[in-house]
Amino acid sequence: MYDAHSKGVSYANALLILTGLWIAGFIAGGVLSIPVWIMMTGKSALQMPEELLKPEHVNAVRVIQVVSTAVTFFLPAFFTALIINRRPAKFLGFSMRFSYRQLFLALGIMFGAAVAAAALATLNEAIPVPQRAADYFRKLEENYSAQVEVITNIRTFSDYVISIVMIALLPALFEETFFRGGMQNLLTRYSHKPWMAILITSFIFSAIHLSYYGFLARLCLGIVLGLIYYYSRSLWLSVAAHFFNNAIAVTQMYVFIRQGKPVREAMNETYPVWWGIIGAAVLYALFILFKKYSAQAVQKYTPPEDRALEEKWIA
Repeated sequence: MYDAHSKGVSYANALLILTGLWIAGFIAGGVLSIPVWIMMTGKSALQMPEELLKPEHVNAVRVIQVVSTAVTFFLPAFFTALIINRRPAKFLGFSMRFSYRQLFLALGIMFGAAVAAAALATLNEAIPVPQRAADYFRKLEENYSAQVEVITNIRTFSDYVISIVMIALLPALFEETFFRGGMQNLLTRYSHKPWMAILITSFIFSAIHLSYYGFLARLCLGIVLGLIYYYSRSLWLSVAAHFFNNAIAVTQMYVFIRQGKPVREAMNETYPVWWGIIGAAVLYALFILFKKYSAQAVQKYTPPEDRALEEKWIA
């Protein structure tokens, strides 16, 4: 075992545990959404499919999303860490300290990633697919857009604050705990190949959103978040970067609604492909600095005995 606090469970078995709990969490999240719906709306579960996307049920939809995301992502990662390690928070990356320079660079990196992702969304649109597949993918996009429009029914500043917490902050915390603190972390320790772990995790991270036309954009964001976590070993920095990206989107939607513009205009933002080159250049430069300051932070804040063990699996 490469971790001084390990309980003796292999990383291969830990990945199986994480996967099993993920599947169980996905099922449990769906089941728990039913009593939440009934309590918050007073309507039966049979009415849920047709009533779910109505604006008057926005609070119920937000709570259902938070509950299902917590049960599907956060709890499986936390319980896996608890099962295999005596210090689950440390194992996931919650205990790793970081500097303000790392934080500001992580946010700057995420801004560059958003530009690159928007250019990749344009490229994604240009990739030809059979008409039948294109119709299916467009249907998925319409369903996703309809769900987002309900959740982001932001009319007042208090709605905006609630949306920042429930749509931007909590999903960032829950998803980063699972994908970076859990999946990527375990794949890296198991394979000793950080880039492979980052790519696999980012692919799954993008795929679960069921958006073909947003696949490359989310893949890009997943890779960037994975690198932030890998270089810093701090889950809080990847959570902060993810939250920053979500908060920008929520804020943009709030501004559009206040201006009387359709929310979908904010959701369908794309940039010319050549903007992606600029975004990539910015990312490269910022990551050089981020890697440098993260190495200093790891050297400063990681106990010598932990650092010696981690050198066996972190290149």
